[in-house]
Amino acid sequence: MKQKLKQYLFGVMGKDPEAIIVSFATGDPAAVERMYEEVRGLEPARRHFLVKAEELAPGSAFQLYRQLRERFKANRIGLAPVLFTDDARYRPLRLAAFLLAPRKILAYNKRFERHHLRLSTAIASFLFLRGVSLDRIFLRPKWLAPWKRDRSVYPGEIQEYEGRALGWRPQIAVLSPYFPYPLSHGGAVRIFHLLREMSQQFDIWLLAFQDRETAEDLAPVLELCARVLLVGKPRYREPRWSTLLPPEVHEFDSPAMHTALERVRKEYRIDAVQVEYTALAPYGGDVLVEHDVTFELYRQVWKRKRTLSTFWDYWRWRRFETEWVKRYRRVVAMSEQDRALLGSPNVTVVPNGVDLYRFWPEMERFGQQLLFIGSFRHFPNIVAFRFFVEQVWPLLRDGWPDLRVMVVAGPDPLLYWREYTGLLALPCEKRIEVRGFVKDVRPLYVEANLVLAPTLVSAGTNLKVLEAMAMERAVVSTPSGCQGLGLGHGLNVWIADSAEDFAVGVATLLGDEALRKRIATAGRVHVEQNFDWKQVGASQQAVLDKLIEADRISVRRAVGDDLERIFAIQATAPEASQWHADDYLAFNTHVAVVGGSIVGFLVSRQVADGEREILNVAVDPAYRRRGVARQLIREEMGRWPGTHFLEVRESNAAARRLYASLGFEQVGERPSYYENPDETGIVMRIFS
Repeated sequence: MKQKLKQYLFGVMGKDPEAIIVSFATGDPAAVERMYEEVRGLEPARRHFLVKAEELAPGSAFQLYRQLRERFKANRIGLAPVLFTDDARYRPLRLAAFLLAPRKILAYNKRFERHHLRLSTAIASFLFLRGVSLDRIFLRPKWLAPWKRDRSVYPGEIQEYEGRALGWRPQIAVLSPYFPYPLSHGGAVRIFHLLREMSQQFDIWLLAFQDRETAEDLAPVLELCARVLLVGKPRYREPRWSTLLPPEVHEFDSPAMHTALERVRKEYRIDAVQVEYTALAPYGGDVLVEHDVTFELYRQVWKRKRTLSTFWDYWRWRRFETEWVKRYRRVVAMSEQDRALLGSPNVTVVPNGVDLYRFWPEMERFGQQLLFIGSFRHFPNIVAFRFFVEQVWPLLRDGWPDLRVMVVAGPDPLLYWREYTGLLALPCEKRIEVRGFVKDVRPLYVEANLVLAPTLVSAGTNLKVLEAMAMERAVVSTPSGCQGLGLGHGLNVWIADSAEDFAVGVATLLGDEALRKRIATAGRVHVEQNFDWKQVGASQQAVLDKLIEADRISVRRAVGDDLERIFAIQATAPEASQWHADDYLAFNTHVAVVGGSIVGFLVSRQVADGEREILNVAVDPAYRRRGVARQLIREEMGRWPGTHFLEVRESNAAARRLYASLGFEQVGERPSYYENPDETGIVMRIFS
């Protein structure tokens, strides 16, 4: 009965009661075909139609709509799949589809995710059309929708691995956003080689976010580090636009990593903490390594694509980065250009480097082989690849039929390609080969005749350019690709400002062997003089040495002139015993000195043969948690071996943890031992 009524009603309206599906060809033909076939598979029982722009008379969106309405006037449209891309040529047809079937649009994006556009999900539909992935269109900020369940996930497990034996060298903690092995991208190369150089002088604690490290990956780093602590990276589930801080900062804000770093600082006498990359700056430390000036990178993106979202990214990165650069005692930049951009007096240049022994030159082979190396996990490399393939390659392809291009795109290139571009597949060119992670790129440099650095947006310096020059291979680069390296056009590199200039550079160097060889040889000389990892490592060590020297704690016997400073420190420590200043010299009082200033003191006395009591310990608040109290107590036990006792307020949890970490054990309690306020004293003892 229902079916008959349906047929009758639609018959009165002059329409077929069975709904049809009309797909719209609003993008690349191959993508449209894939969409059409997928929809046919989802709805095999219905009749399907595919509308192509060339089948309709040219006109405005409304004129196209009138043609479509006439064409399908006898049909009821049940679904209207539409492909949404950045191609403006298909915009009128997309608008016509909306006019024809406004409540039936099934939108496909470049990733081939699909979403029904409905008023009931207006925000999600808008975000989907703006290019936000299906996985994130229903995310809402916590401050806007606190009831949402799909919230960020923070792995809590901390995996700790023991490396080489601890010595008596200064101890450095290095915090990294990823484990620096294998050497799959420039950041990993820098961190690994500087760990190798630093390990000759320091004991290193490496704290990193884990990915898919294997035992084989861990081994080379454990040879350099005393300990390695790995923490899972958070799964950040807030909209990227919704916070004042850049989203990358939240993506690495892990409670487990905070805990790991805090534990390392408490349990070991860490002399300095070095933080790699700006996004990790809020963890705090002594040295911040700016692998690139991130706000400058986003400024270049905004300059190329002036939208509200690109300006928002640039503005918040600039605000965040300039603020945190000022908070660190020392900031490391990759070049003088980066130091000028940061504009802060605490910035020191420690450039990138290259392994001159691994990347040793070999004779160039005969051929026309181009090489581009750039991990797609760093989006400027994707921009560079698209620039070359879409703008430079067409200018070279026909005139150089034997030309071949090798692209090394790092781990999971298709994953990062889809995430950044929204395109399902990489460009398909018979003479362009794209590889993923290559464990040893040196053989590829040997086979190459020219190395490409077609970077359009960049900050920091390009390690791959240094490797190419070390291998005595001429480089064709954009200004961004070789910035900060002190190179000169026609001297040790070929610099091109546009796609046309880039193609001319490739053609010129391929056609002029003498010029190519002269530039390549000069490039090797340049890196030998300026970018050997041993030289770079010495600069990095000098930065840490100065900090440690400034923080070096010396302990000496107190004298009368010290009493005023001792009394001032005591006044800042209400948890310590409050003595009259003159009483200190009646006992064995020692002071800790940093940079010529007294920053802490310890008082003790002998109570029996081989037995002493520590009467009072206090540290200036500005120097707490920097090993001052630990140094005072260690030297106290070293001066007088035997048994040491002390009392500590029951509520002073931080001091009790410190004493326990040094080996003190609780052996008793003394009720009402302390005054102001009245409090129990915990008696602790150690045999030394």
